[in-house]
Amino acid sequence: MYIHELKNADGARTSKKRLGRGIGSGIGKTSGKGHKGQNARSGGGVRPGFEGGQNPLYRRLPARGFSNAKFKKVYSTVNVASLNIFEPNTTVDAAKLLEYGVVSKIEKDGVKILGNGELSVALKVVANKFTAQAKEKITAQGGSVEEV
Repeated sequence: MYIHELKNADGARTSKKRLGRGIGSGIGKTSGKGHKGQNARSGGGVRPGFEGGQNPLYRRLPARGFSNAKFKKVYSTVNVASLNIFEPNTTVDAAKLLEYGVVSKIEKDGVKILGNGELSVALKVVANKFTAQAKEKITAQGGSVEEV
């Protein structure tokens, strides 16, 4: 067999339907669209998935797929202004914050210290996360910062 002897399989190549080319073609006059109605109009028809107002299948099925939500970091947040209740040179950690009622509960990823407000005492603060501003304010008062 030679390359010039190759042929397409029967029915593999069909000619384009020529719509509206006379009654004898079988698809003349209305061109296979029937008489009137939404689908007979120019630009007619409904969007994909539309079921005539019935709740469509893609809305009836339960939502599936991936969500990053379960990997989100959740911290109990404390502003540096809230640390003024402690005595100078105290070591402040999650247990101490809970004991003094600064936080109501310790979230799964621990405690994060935020830099909102002013600090007036020197403290040794032990937490899971600190903002840059919080670190700056704690060390400026002569305190120290330790990330766990």
